[in-house]
Amino acid sequence: MPYLWKAGIPVLVAAVVYFLPVPEGVEPTGMRMLGIFLGTILGLILQPLPTGAVALIGMAAAMLTKTESAARALAGFANTTVWLIVAAFFIAEGFLITGLGRRVALLFVTRLGRSTLGLSYGMALTDLILAPATPSNTARCGGVVFPVVASLSRLEDSHPEPEESRKRLGAFLTLTALQVNVVTSAMFLTAMAGNPVAQAAARDFGIEISWGRWALAAMVPGAVSLIAVPWVMSKIYPPTVDKTPEAPDEARAQLREAGPMSRHEWIMAATFVLLLLLWCLGDFLDIDATTAAFTGIAVLLITGVLSWKNLADNTSAWSTLVFFGVLVGMAAELNQLGVIDWIGESVAGSVDALPWLAAFAILTTVYFYSHYLFASNTAHIVAMYGVFVGAAIATGAPPLFAALVFGFIGSLFGGLAHYSSGPAGVIYGSGYVKTAELFRIGFLMSVLNIAIWTSIGGLWMKVLGIW
Repeated sequence: MPYLWKAGIPVLVAAVVYFLPVPEGVEPTGMRMLGIFLGTILGLILQPLPTGAVALIGMAAAMLTKTESAARALAGFANTTVWLIVAAFFIAEGFLITGLGRRVALLFVTRLGRSTLGLSYGMALTDLILAPATPSNTARCGGVVFPVVASLSRLEDSHPEPEESRKRLGAFLTLTALQVNVVTSAMFLTAMAGNPVAQAAARDFGIEISWGRWALAAMVPGAVSLIAVPWVMSKIYPPTVDKTPEAPDEARAQLREAGPMSRHEWIMAATFVLLLLLWCLGDFLDIDATTAAFTGIAVLLITGVLSWKNLADNTSAWSTLVFFGVLVGMAAELNQLGVIDWIGESVAGSVDALPWLAAFAILTTVYFYSHYLFASNTAHIVAMYGVFVGAAIATGAPPLFAALVFGFIGSLFGGLAHYSSGPAGVIYGSGYVKTAELFRIGFLMSVLNIAIWTSIGGLWMKVLGIW
């Protein structure tokens, strides 16, 4: 029965929109494409079948109804942004396989781990260091940060059950790790899989966002958020233990047990630096982000850090290829058929009587909290980023400013609920955090991040001349 309603709702929505009258300015097949697209998005949210299966069914429906030709339906698989996202999973795999990510986390614990607040800042620094080169925020949180958090929690006799035990340390550290992750994901173009999707969508408006430009604009509000989030969390969701004198010694013991850095760890570290240089200097060297990412993967394959089996067995990467390839193709078709322009003009029309700053505030707020309807950052970005950026520009917002702000939001809303993002699922699945707590803290922290990124971030982008 759950399967029937989860499958029935996307089909019903798709059918209703499919047969709607075609608005002026939209190509004849525009509403049919919009119906199939919305049905696919709803299928990805409700998950009657795995993500890749839902995407393929949506693509098949578009081809079978002659809404989209086979060549255009498959065009998304040739998109360089899609392959950058796939490459992200392979790079993240290197950090996990070599153990370099865990080593970095333990090193921070030895320096900052004598208090729970210090531990949370240590985890934040770990996430920040790894973020530019791990576009899978789920891998970064779930594969690197969370295992160390769980280990440290158990050291303090903090377990998911009973209630007193989880609140000693584990609940605070795990939920703080999630709220830190949404910030680091917003700070770099390559820190979350959906960010390059936003970059590609911005390009459709003639807006070019380089890796360096994104990082520069996000640097100041991101740094302020990383300082504020652990401290605020310690006030609104405090652990019952605030001192952890054993943690540094435990981290040193684990580091001694691990021994010196292996050859593969050194290679992974060097590749990490190489990727950062190529991504930072990409415009100067005329090397795009996707080329840089696959250069790093080639180094890891040649040196044996990664094997072809590692890549072939990475089902998340290949599932993502199918998922993004299909949706990017559909989104491009919607744009081609005039649907995106029509929706953008409609949304903009609802706020066009307001000054652009007031209209922009409404649009960004709606975009942020509409994420309660989504179970994926990237699905939300694919479905709505282009629409809202277009609407903001239509009301008079500076194009680059609008594209960057909506890009940042695409990561910042990932901590709203237990289903809002991959890292949120990891944290919720740990058992340390209750559903009601996650909703409550997620909303409060969203208000904090909006305040910081609006005030400090807005002033910083003003200084940079972005608006």
